[in-house]
Amino acid sequence: MELSRQDIGNVRLISVAEGRIDASVAIRFKDRMREVTEDAPERIILDLSKVGFLDSSGLGALVAVMKMAAPDRRVELAGLTKMVAKVFRLTRMDTVFVIHVSADAALNGHADAG
Repeated sequence: MELSRQDIGNVRLISVAEGRIDASVAIRFKDRMREVTEDAPERIILDLSKVGFLDSSGLGALVAVMKMAAPDRRVELAGLTKMVAKVFRLTRMDTVFVIHVSADAALNGHADAG
């Protein structure tokens, strides 16, 4: 699971380089996220702009990452593709996560669940 990270002020921006977060990679994704967030600042932004597919296992992995980070850190999402955003709307997980249009918008403090 390829993830890149960058610290910008009090934010850790983590970009997912994979096109899918599904059952075949969910466990590796959680393990890698644990590694790249263990020393993270209080705000973590997960850039999903390259992820075109997310299934229920991937969604569960994202929830696990959010719970793993709490209560000291909060995980926000950015750059959801159309299909991934649809999964979040259908499951109402868009009410659980702070979702930003893009990583740049997240870094500039603009949330947009649409």
